[in-house]
Amino acid sequence: MQKRKVLFLCTGNACRSQMAEAMLRHLGGDRFDALSAGSAPAGFVHALAEEVLAAMDIPLVEPRSKSWDEFADVSVDLVITVCDNAAGETCPVWPGDPLRAHWPLPDPAYHLGTPEEQIAFAMHVAGRLLTKIQALVDLDWSAKRDDLADRLRFLGEI
Repeated sequence: MQKRKVLFLCTGNACRSQMAEAMLRHLGGDRFDALSAGSAPAGFVHALAEEVLAAMDIPLVEPRSKSWDEFADVSVDLVITVCDNAAGETCPVWPGDPLRAHWPLPDPAYHLGTPEEQIAFAMHVAGRLLTKIQALVDLDWSAKRDDLADRLRFLGEI
């Protein structure tokens, strides 16, 4: 199978997209290149992302909040937005005509409550994201482009 390059986008690239990148690296092995970026990078990786991934035994390799401008010349196979803000922005045009999908997930970084409630909410979001990432890894990548696009959109709804 050809190695697939997947770029996860959110506004700050601090929590959800960082978790998605780490999860795909972990679950996808050498079949995927996982990247993440933001339209307005926060400049840090949120502690909730680090804590949740550690609890799930998923390594966060060289975490760094990155701008999507960093990948402007990178050919990717798939671009997935994980927040409504990034999905509503005019994204750069990446070379290679990538498939696009939107997987809306609430941002754990803005969840109100006690620290325990914040961690529980972040674990909930991470669990939903992990389900989507596992389904992404399990996709039949030999399917027609339109079928793949439909399946990727469906994953945004689960």
